[in-house]
Amino acid sequence: MDLIDSHCHLQGFQRANTLQAVLDRAAEVGVGQMIAVGTAPSDWVPYRELSTTHTGKIHYTVGLHPCYVEADWENDVTQISPFFMPPNSPCALGEIGLDYFHLPKDPVTAGETMIYQEAAFREQLALARELAVPVVIHSRDAFDDTCRMIDESGINWQKVVFHCFSYGPDEIKQINERGGRASFTGIVTYKNAEAVRAALITQGPERLMLETDCPYLAPEPHRGGGNEPAFVQYIASRCAAELGLAEEALASQTSKNAREFFNLN
Repeated sequence: MDLIDSHCHLQGFQRANTLQAVLDRAAEVGVGQMIAVGTAPSDWVPYRELSTTHTGKIHYTVGLHPCYVEADWENDVTQISPFFMPPNSPCALGEIGLDYFHLPKDPVTAGETMIYQEAAFREQLALARELAVPVVIHSRDAFDDTCRMIDESGINWQKVVFHCFSYGPDEIKQINERGGRASFTGIVTYKNAEAVRAALITQGPERLMLETDCPYLAPEPHRGGGNEPAFVQYIASRCAAELGLAEEALASQTSKNAREFFNLN
């Protein structure tokens, strides 16, 4: 099996000194490459170092996640562009976007947070357009605003992926019509995720990428427990069944898609 985990978070495994075991289990089931996705300055350098230590196996991205955007967000965003200077540049900018689900409960503070998120998102989209690099989008309860801001940025939608897709078929149709795509996590295996599976079928395999988003969102049969890159096999199996494809064919197609989208070696 040829599998790629196109979006994972590895810092927790690093800190627990379990990363090598995690990588070994991934290799055993055919996960030959993975992308460690940056969320804040605290993980950007560690992920760059990982990509150097595990050349060709671990790739990385740099971006300021909306849930880590604070009043001083500009100080963080100004640190992004130097990472894209060779050697060992990130394979994408992200994850960036909007998250209205995790807003503070206080309405005033929530409003301020939304302003900060939108400003940071706008600045990072402009940088991605300037660098002409792929963009990993985080969007939760903010679909219309996310699409509007990407449209306004003038960025090439063919370089856009909505990661951990949690909307439905209508939303994915809008993304695909613009030229973008979505990647799917273990959510697609959950009993109550009919809309997400309908979105998977609407997009089809031609642009599909798979991800664990570990250590979050463990797929069935591990839901509720820990998650790791090896578990992308369960996501691939469910996606293959929903799309009426052999698992080997689905794995090959999604890995091809990820390599082309992220320009992986």
